[in-house]
Amino acid sequence: MNQLSWITYIMLILASYRLTHLIVFDKITEFIRKPFVKKIKVETEDGTKTKEVPTSLFGYLLKCYWCAGIWCAILLGGAYLLFPRVTFVFILILSIAGGQSILETFVGVNLKEVDYLADLKKRNE
Repeated sequence: MNQLSWITYIMLILASYRLTHLIVFDKITEFIRKPFVKKIKVETEDGTKTKEVPTSLFGYLLKCYWCAGIWCAILLGGAYLLFPRVTFVFILILSIAGGQSILETFVGVNLKEVDYLADLKKRNE
């Protein structure tokens, strides 16, 4: 079996994270999920909301972050062990995108918090 370096392991984690997010949440892959989910109306305290629910086990796989994450990890990890040179290109791209999305989420949340605190300070003055 190949010796896996710590940096490659981190790259595989980030790549798996990004691929999972791409499958489960991103708008660009909605066409893949659409045939396997249906929209239902749900009554909440805030009114009626539309929710997507899976219509099959495959639909559940495409909507469940934990389920899709396992399969993405198996796919990327297995592909890397079998075809390291070819797979490394995809892992590199996905890991850069995964790291960037984590940083963007962190920065975005902190910017919203700063804006909230600034608005709160203005109201209290």
